[in-house]
Amino acid sequence: MCEPDAVRTPRLDLVPLAVAHADEMAGVLADPALHAFIGGAPLTPPELRARYERLTAGSPDPATVWCNWVVRLRAEDRLAGTVQATVTEGGRVAEVAWVIGVEWQGRGLAGEAAGALVALLAERGVRTVVAHVHPAHPASQSVARAAGLTPTDRVRDGEIRWERTLPGR
Repeated sequence: MCEPDAVRTPRLDLVPLAVAHADEMAGVLADPALHAFIGGAPLTPPELRARYERLTAGSPDPATVWCNWVVRLRAEDRLAGTVQATVTEGGRVAEVAWVIGVEWQGRGLAGEAAGALVALLAERGVRTVVAHVHPAHPASQSVARAAGLTPTDRVRDGEIRWERTLPGR
């Protein structure tokens, strides 16, 4: 499902996550403002390396596939964020998420990256894409809309479930 393919968009490369990205990503993710809606605090480079080691090792549950990419802004040749998908139900459902560093926000990068991720998942047979978005986070709501997701009336941990049903092949 998540073969090590890079995905190219007009401005971005989605590059499969590697432990070697941790040091640069620690800087990208260092702003505490990124945690306003998701909680927690920025991870140090060693903590992020350990997290990336776990992520790149794959899910311990064989029925769950973790797909993670860093977002590289080609014009700056810098990492700017991440996108991820947790794929379940035999590859039919993917829960997606995105994070763009504060320095790069407001440029439409998250929407571009999330749209590319959804397109890739559709190519690989996913039929339902889900994201959970805080109701007071209009920027993430815009990203979800840009990726073709729509809000539902379902709420989990205070976040609204957004969904998109993809056409079958």
